[in-house]
Amino acid sequence: MNKTYAYSHNTIDFDFKQTVERFFVEEIPLYDFSNSGNFLILKIKKTDMSTWKLITVLAKACEIEEKEIGYAGLKDKNATAIQYISIPKKFTKYLFKNLQTSKIEVLDKFYNKSHIKIGHLKGNKFKIDLYNVSANDAKFFNTTAKKMQVNGIPNYYGYQRFGEDGNSYLQGKEIAHSGKKLRGSKERLLVSAYQSFLFNEWLSSRVKISNIVNTLSIEDATKKLEYPVELLKVLKNQKSFFKLFIGDIVGNYPFGKQSGVKDMANSSNLFAKQQISPTGLLAGDNDQRAHSDARFLEESLADSKETEGLHGFGPKM
Repeated sequence: MNKTYAYSHNTIDFDFKQTVERFFVEEIPLYDFSNSGNFLILKIKKTDMSTWKLITVLAKACEIEEKEIGYAGLKDKNATAIQYISIPKKFTKYLFKNLQTSKIEVLDKFYNKSHIKIGHLKGNKFKIDLYNVSANDAKFFNTTAKKMQVNGIPNYYGYQRFGEDGNSYLQGKEIAHSGKKLRGSKERLLVSAYQSFLFNEWLSSRVKISNIVNTLSIEDATKKLEYPVELLKVLKNQKSFFKLFIGDIVGNYPFGKQSGVKDMANSSNLFAKQQISPTGLLAGDNDQRAHSDARFLEESLADSKETEGLHGFGPKM
C-alpha cells in the first residue's frame, strides 16, 4: 500500500507495544446528549476488549439482540478505550445486575432522544506512551509535533483497518464487485477496508503532488507534473503544505457544511487559517464526487461498484 509522507525527517527510535497500559483512546461525541429520551447512553471505559465483544456482553446483559445497541466506531482490543454506547431504555432493566466483568467500567450515563450511529463522532483523543526515547529525539519529537499542529498531517487509515495480513481490502473489493447486497457487519467491514484502501491511494497521490510543488522550482515541477506554468504558480503561492485544486470538496473545520473549491487563493487562505479542511473520496454509489481538476485527480481511484459511499474528512490540516 502506497503512503507518501508529508515530512522528510529521519525516523525516531522508541519502544512501543500496543497494550492497555500504553495505548489510550477516547471518543469525542458529535453532539451533547439531551439527557431526556428513550435511549440510555453509556460512557464506557473498556480494557482488553474489542468493541464487538463489548456489544456482545452488553446485549447478553440486557437480554436483547446485538443490533439494538448503537455505537459510533470500533475501538482497539489492546487499549484502554472510552466510548459511547446507546441502548433502548426499555431494555436496560437487567443491565447493571447482569454486567459482571472488570473489563468494563461505566463512567457516566445519559439519556437521549435518538440512538448513536456509526460516525457520530467529532473525533478521537489518543495518548500513547513511548519508552527508550533519547533526549535529542524527544526534543525533536516535540518540535515536530508543534509543526504538525500548524501544517497538519495526512490522515491515512492505519494498519488496523486492513486486518492482520494487511490484505482484507482485497476481500472487500471482491464483495464490492460481486453486485450482491451487503450482509452482516463482517462484509460491511471488509468493503469499508476497500474504501479505506482507495482513500489512502488517493491521499498518497495528492501528498506526492504537494511535495513536488513545495520542494521543486516552478520550472522543474512543471516538467515533473506536466501542469501549465500558471497553475504551478497558483499552487506554489498556497500557504498550506497540502495543495488545493479547483473542485476539491472542503468542509468547515472541525465539522460542518461542505462545498467545492471555486477560488483556490481564497480557499487556501481559509485552509491556512484552519477554517476549512479538505475531504477525501470514500468511493461508493452514493459518494460525493469532486469537480473539475480535482475530479480528474481522483478519477482513477473512484471505484463505485456497489460500495456504500461517503465523503469522509481527509487530511486534517
